[in-house]
Amino acid sequence: MFTVAEFIKKFNSRREFKGSLRFDEPMSAHTTFRAGGPADLWIRPADGFPEYAAALVREARAAGIPVFILGGGANLVVADEGIRGIVLDTGGHSGVEAEAARTDGETALFFRSGTPVDEAVEYAAAHGLSGLEFLAGMPGSVGGALWMNARCYEQSVSDVLVEAEVIDLGGGPGGEGGGAGTGRRRIPRREEEFGYKTSPFQSMDALITGGVFALKRRPENEIRRIIEERRRDREEKGHYRYPSAGSVFKNSRALGKPTGAIIDALGLRGLSVGDAQVAPWHGNIIINRGNAAGSQIRELIRIVHERVRAAAGIELECEVLFAGFSGAVD
Repeated sequence: MFTVAEFIKKFNSRREFKGSLRFDEPMSAHTTFRAGGPADLWIRPADGFPEYAAALVREARAAGIPVFILGGGANLVVADEGIRGIVLDTGGHSGVEAEAARTDGETALFFRSGTPVDEAVEYAAAHGLSGLEFLAGMPGSVGGALWMNARCYEQSVSDVLVEAEVIDLGGGPGGEGGGAGTGRRRIPRREEEFGYKTSPFQSMDALITGGVFALKRRPENEIRRIIEERRRDREEKGHYRYPSAGSVFKNSRALGKPTGAIIDALGLRGLSVGDAQVAPWHGNIIINRGNAAGSQIRELIRIVHERVRAAAGIELECEVLFAGFSGAVD
């Protein structure tokens, strides 16, 4: 059995590694909650990310070392103890790889998975391409937005997605767009496989390496007007006042009203566990007022969930993900 340090030394000795690598890296530096303990090893490959990352995951698993794949850290609560094993950061795999006209008059852009969502919005706007404006001001990465099927302002990522590129981590033959043995392939968007903040990637053992989006030509000034409206709206809703993950619970149409309004009606605004607090201005946002621990954020989420269940008989569905915690996260 290898230690993490022994494993990565041996793994990198067989290839030319370019990127960043740090032991005992605090995850508070890599999540929008600004909370969480250290990862045994945090690594952000740069050149040759898809092939390097796939090999790293497969070989680490074979050595009994867990690997956690990190996007932009925008919907993540990390335990105080941190994350054991390897945190594979996709942030070095960013930018636009291809641009091509489509027969339906749209233009297709391929964004790598580590591209910050807001950078993708800016790139499209600068090229007079419309379709991503609803994501303006949203934190996180393109890969994370694909995995979650991010949604806001009545639009979802799947509405503009053409296909996603993934690497099957369980091995298998190379597919379209990838070499033999890498398991790299393109998955066309199928509407029936996507739902409200759900995607087929959530049940796949795969690494998202990018996505192709169909965008329409539009004057840049019109695109930027919408972008500024979206950013201003997020700012007015207090998304940037303190470290947070935005909405904590999903908004279900079946509930009849927004989740935030349900929580507000129970008088839970301002409820705190340590420095973790339900935002005084919005029931569905939990903030870090300064030094909140991951365990405090998790506990506050649990309390809000339980109080809504007890008072209203409503089972809220948590939108944020948890990493490094032992036992089930209710």
